[in-house]
Amino acid sequence: MENQITKFRVSTIIITAVMLGLLASLEFSCKQNEKAKSDNTSSEKKIGVLMVNHGSRSATWRQALLDLKIHVKDSILGNGVVKETKTAFMEYNEPSIATRLKEFDAEGFTDVIIVPIFLTVSPHSFDDIPTIIGQKEDPQSMETLKMEKIDRYTPRAKTHITPLLDFTDILKKNILKRTQELSKNPTQEGIVLMAYGDETYLKEWSELLNNVGEFVKQNTGIKNHSFGWCGHIAQYNSDSTTVAIQRVLTDKSSAIVIPVLVAHDEMFQVKIIGEGIAKIPNSKERVIYKADAILPDVNVEHWVIETVQKHVDQIRQGVIATK
Repeated sequence: MENQITKFRVSTIIITAVMLGLLASLEFSCKQNEKAKSDNTSSEKKIGVLMVNHGSRSATWRQALLDLKIHVKDSILGNGVVKETKTAFMEYNEPSIATRLKEFDAEGFTDVIIVPIFLTVSPHSFDDIPTIIGQKEDPQSMETLKMEKIDRYTPRAKTHITPLLDFTDILKKNILKRTQELSKNPTQEGIVLMAYGDETYLKEWSELLNNVGEFVKQNTGIKNHSFGWCGHIAQYNSDSTTVAIQRVLTDKSSAIVIPVLVAHDEMFQVKIIGEGIAKIPNSKERVIYKADAILPDVNVEHWVIETVQKHVDQIRQGVIATK
């Protein structure tokens, strides 16, 4: 009887061990299948990056965006997940956004991360680019694009538009650095910020420039700041520059003029802003000016790289909204 009980217990132990082994094996197999499925899904993604700017008739301006792409390309492609980086111009120039998206489709890309190199909100970022790529159909934007002969194209690849540059403190640091390089006697100087501007988002642009001006004042001995426009909002006229400088010179002996423009364009930095400065009496003694731009800036390069990586991670994890 005891032998039978012993044999029964041994059999039970063996059966239990076998069953546990089978369960463990099954669990391991399921995990491997899930990992393989996940790996396959990840490997099926072919991600590209498209850096977009407004476009310009100035070759110097266009080269700044091309140089930015060159400086960030190796870092973006370094981990092997992103397969290609391209640049595009919204208007005036080729390659256009539509041209580049057609290329990405022809090359079998599943996802394209679009990085707008714009300073702050505008119809371009909120309406035009999403309309060009088929994410929305804004009637006013569609009519404008048609009038300006800007092609629209809805790609097969999923498109992901990243936030704009002013969502960080990069612009403040950029303007501060450029101001400090020109400043000679902060207590006797005021800073004048000259930007393109936008009628639709005038409040947002004004807040941006005021915030930048306050940041510069907090980190220098400069106490006065003003700003003006050099783009369409000012009808490409130099008077806004002159008026902005005069506001500072009412209380200060000299004005530091900083172009808050992404890249150098002879029409803006030289002609419009330059002519506005020339209207100031004794401008050579009273106005400190360098016809530079935000680019090149290593912090902008880091921002592009980090922004792309963040969106790559979200795409691979399947947690990013796509169109």
